[in-house]
Parts: sequence; structure tokens; C-alpha cells
Amino acid sequence: MTRDVDLALLRAFVAVTDTGGMTTAGRRLNRTQAAVSQQIKRLEEHFGVSLFDREQRRVVLTEDGERLAGHARRMLSLNDEVWGLMTSHGFEGHVRIGTPHDLIGVSMPQILREFAKAWPRVEVSLTSIHTTELLQALEAGEVDVIVTTEAAPNSKGQVLLSDRLVWVGCPGGTAHERTPLPVTLGNPDCTFRAAAVDALGRVGRDWRFTCVTSNYSAFHATLDADLAVAPLLAHSVPEGMEVLGEKAGLPELPLFYVNLYVAPTEPTAIALELADHIERGYAGRYPVAA
Repeated sequence: MTRDVDLALLRAFVAVTDTGGMTTAGRRLNRTQAAVSQQIKRLEEHFGVSLFDREQRRVVLTEDGERLAGHARRMLSLNDEVWGLMTSHGFEGHVRIGTPHDLIGVSMPQILREFAKAWPRVEVSLTSIHTTELLQALEAGEVDVIVTTEAAPNSKGQVLLSDRLVWVGCPGGTAHERTPLPVTLGNPDCTFRAAAVDALGRVGRDWRFTCVTSNYSAFHATLDADLAVAPLLAHSVPEGMEVLGEKAGLPELPLFYVNLYVAPTEPTAIALELADHIERGYAGRYPVAA
């Protein structure tokens, strides 16, 4: 006897898993909390198992829920890919996205790969500049979608993730012990600059800029060579770099926000679709983002 799985139920399950709650999942799916809860109940009845531990205050998957999660994501990904393949004539053309240098290698490759599979006839252009320039480019109509790093949420955009700014350096390095403290930053417009300078000022730590550059390879080189330390978002710390905690004697840095914006005037359907892919991509990788 053929047994079919309702993809709508799987989508609700993944949304709850990604966002950490029925209410936040409902916002993503444009459904009420009660409707999402009912979908989860139907899915559990379909399989005859419990997918979430309801004795916990937060959403926690049971062993059966963990087993289902990966397979559910693959089924939905294949469904979306097939849908895009068969309807891609509806989405053709060009969409332009902008993101800061430090976010390019974190989540965007996977998100853009999945977007390209879903909409193979859409040409995607990627611009990598600092947040201040990205906001100006969006306002000028030079890009369609941007992801930014900012010190606060913005009513014109949507928060994808809140994350702590941390000090980063070479593993086993001594740059953090030097006086004045050598610091490297992206360029004078880097949004992390003021936060780093303020934090060092609060503790009276003398500092100097070792490198101010828009070249991300040069930025990394100063860290690899133990020439300086740098402020980065915790989720974007490159592999092979060390997060310098309190033992390093460096001051705590504030929270920052990864925000998503779409062109403010008459955004195209494909720009909205790309923004949705980015939102879902972040929610899937960082459940606390929702």
C-alpha cells in the first residue's frame, strides 16, 4: 500500500524546528500558531510518533524528530528544485544582491546555490561592499536585495540574526598582549569600527590600526601573521582563527544585527523570492534568528 507524506506538514515541521517555536513558524508560513500546531499533530499521528518533547520550555526534538529533520529538509529541497525547474519560465532575468565581505563565506554560498537550483534561468550578480555603501546602493536602485551588519535593527529591514561581536586573532598568537593593541579593520566605513574603539576606550586600552583595507585577503593575512586582532561576528569567524575571550584581557563587544533589505520601491518578484531564500537559509542555519 502506497504511503504518501504531506509536504505541507513537513514544511510546518521544518519551520518549527528552524525557528524554535510554533508562533515564529506561523509567521514564516503566514499561518496562525494554532494552525501550525495542528499540522504538527497531524504529522505525528501520521507516523505514530512524537516529534517534539513538550515537557521542555523550548522546542526540543525527540529522537524520532531528529531522525526526520534531515530527510524532511531534503524532501522539501527537492520539491522546491522540481517546482523551480518546471516553472522557471515565470522567473527569468537578473537579480542583484549585496553583502559585506565578512558574510560572503558564511551562509551565502549555500543560499545562492539553492536559489540557483530553484531558479536556473535567473542571473545573479553579487556585490561585496560595506554596509554603509550597501544601504546607499539599495536606495539608488543599484542593487535589489542586501544583507547588512548593523548595530541595531532597522524598521525598513528584517532581522535575520543577532550575534555578538568578538575579538579574533591567530591561534596561540600574542598580538592581543601588545601595547598599543594592534587592530585591523575592513576600511574606515566598517560598521564594527566605532564599537571596537568605544569598547577599548571604556577600559582605557591604548590601540593602533595595523591595517585598514577593503581587501579581505589582506585582512586575513594580518590575523594569520599575528600582526593584529580584529572584531568579527561570532558566527562569521573564519576556520583557523581563535576567538579571544576574557582571558585575553580584551573588553566585551556589543551585539550586532544581520539585517535583510529589499529594494524599497517596486521590488521585482524574483527579488522577493531571493529575499525569501535568504530568510529561510538563515533561519535554518541559525534558529535563534527568528
